[in-house]
Amino acid sequence: MSRGRILSGMRPTGKLHIGHLSVLENWIKLQNEYDCFFCVADWHALTTSFDEAGNINANAREMVIDWLASGLDPDKAVVFVQSDVPQHAELHLLFSMITPLGWLERVPTYKDQIRHHHQKGKDIMNYGFLGYPVLQAADILVYRADTVPVGEDQLPHLELCREIGRRFNHLYKPVFPEPQAKLAQVALLPGVDGRKMSKSYANDLTISADPEELRKKVNAMVTDPGRIRKTDPGNPEICVVHKYHGIYTAPELSTIEEDCRQGNIGCAACKKILAGKLDETTSPIRERRQRIVQDPGYVDDVLREGARKAREEAQLTMDMAREAVFGA
Repeated sequence: MSRGRILSGMRPTGKLHIGHLSVLENWIKLQNEYDCFFCVADWHALTTSFDEAGNINANAREMVIDWLASGLDPDKAVVFVQSDVPQHAELHLLFSMITPLGWLERVPTYKDQIRHHHQKGKDIMNYGFLGYPVLQAADILVYRADTVPVGEDQLPHLELCREIGRRFNHLYKPVFPEPQAKLAQVALLPGVDGRKMSKSYANDLTISADPEELRKKVNAMVTDPGRIRKTDPGNPEICVVHKYHGIYTAPELSTIEEDCRQGNIGCAACKKILAGKLDETTSPIRERRQRIVQDPGYVDDVLREGARKAREEAQLTMDMAREAVFGA
């Protein structure tokens, strides 16, 4: 029985934070069940960071190191940089010719992202940002992927990809599958200050952080403001530390919650438990990362071979797409 095929990727933002761990754990499981293509989406990064392009290559490398250190295996999955496979751009161009403008303007995140960046003083009302769902469709369909791991918030993007593929198949001839969503259980962890975790807020916890940095970040986490003394009853539901305990100390969670509510454990002790668990989780990743960093040629080889495999498969798709559009 043939295996399904998956395409997934991330924008290169540099070292990954602990909120990415659940995504990586899912990828590592999928690489044993599917033919997987994992993409560093550097062209997508340009849609909003076109004025910071000088950071993209370095960020991409740091991100790939974290992928490999977390357990992504280039012998099981194809790991590559999007811009090393020009067929993505060619299929994006073909798709852009048949995608109605109204489809793109109705993408749920389009206006939200424009507003968000405008509040930060940045204008991203460019063609590249409007058309990024078309490039996203090309990323998926250039490998004829039949499965895409997504969160529920990404389902509208995947449906647009399916619509673009259906339109192409209807206008020309059937080339592309309709990829199905594989809903991923992704842990949404806040930053240490309770806001969305982001390097721009300096509230992130990188998965490569050393024990001392972990300790400092955990100690900075926002807790129940109503607790003045460690013997005061606490409300774990409004505590950032509790959200992390729910993932990393799940077997002891009910005890920790009860001790907090009864005032039997103070915030400092609670944070100490969490810091220890996070260190236990990330220590193997740090060790593997250090070995990879000491052998820079390894990352180059992984990306070079990944790009070769990706181009080979993407070219098969483009041969079929060209023939469908222009004839033999």
